[in-house]
Amino acid sequence: MVETSRRIKRKTLNIKKGPKKVLARARKKVVAAAIKKESVGTEEVMIGRTKFSHPEGVPLHRSPPQELPSQYDQDRLVLQVRDPWWIYAYWEVRNHTLEEIKAKIGEHVFYQAKRILRAYDVTSIIFNGSNANRFFDIQISEYANSWYIDIGGAGRSWCVDLGLLFTDGRFITILRSNVVQTPLDGPSWITDEEWMIPDDMFSRLYGMGFGLGKSSPVGKAWRERIVSSGGVASMASPVKKAAEKKFWLSVDCELIVYGATEPDARVTVQGKTIKLRKDGTFTLRFVLPDGKQIIPVKAHSSDGLDERSITPIVSRETKIG
Repeated sequence: MVETSRRIKRKTLNIKKGPKKVLARARKKVVAAAIKKESVGTEEVMIGRTKFSHPEGVPLHRSPPQELPSQYDQDRLVLQVRDPWWIYAYWEVRNHTLEEIKAKIGEHVFYQAKRILRAYDVTSIIFNGSNANRFFDIQISEYANSWYIDIGGAGRSWCVDLGLLFTDGRFITILRSNVVQTPLDGPSWITDEEWMIPDDMFSRLYGMGFGLGKSSPVGKAWRERIVSSGGVASMASPVKKAAEKKFWLSVDCELIVYGATEPDARVTVQGKTIKLRKDGTFTLRFVLPDGKQIIPVKAHSSDGLDERSITPIVSRETKIG
């Protein structure tokens, strides 16, 4: 306001000549214009300030921060991977679920049972609750709702049960988690699958390699080829080149068989012993000709006391049109 008064005084002093009434009106106009300009400027400043500040006394329409609920009233067990050697489980069990278990087994038995996390190694299998490669138990308190689990190895698949272990050795599952796969802690040891070819298919392929068509290498065509050539050296002789075709199509199929067992077990596939990886897994690739393929897989424990057998049966039919 002081600056405004000074500007008005300077402008009115410049109005010196003319009738008194005219001079008075001119001075009034100067004063009114200066006051209006000052008020407009003050209003603009106030509007600008409200963009970055909230007027006092006016309530803010903002919800106060709220904490996440400690429970969601759901029966749930979630498993997560922390690193190659550790997994993390967290869970919630509804009181209603625990009350149902108490009513079923009796309160005395319920409170005598141990609260257990049972970790299953389910690598390379479809887990059904009783076919895990191995498992181990961790006793926890009844108030725990999360746990870090040391699995002792990398590159494996895991599933966890939350349950009760009774004094007689029985275990009942309250919750079951999802399945997780831990990463490897180094380069993969899997380089390529091992090839296994049925004997009849091997004979066909071996014969075709020497230009004998689909004949067996021990059949008549093979013997005639060896005798007429005068020696084995003829096997390297050039084969007449077939005329090239402008358009062609080739389709074939393979079969991959994989599984897992104890690392020190002995495994045979179609009666032939195969080599296991260091974690007990194996992978085989088969040629898949037309017809039915029977692939018996047997595993024998290292002490010779246990044996398991699984036989995949696969059929192939190729239509050419």
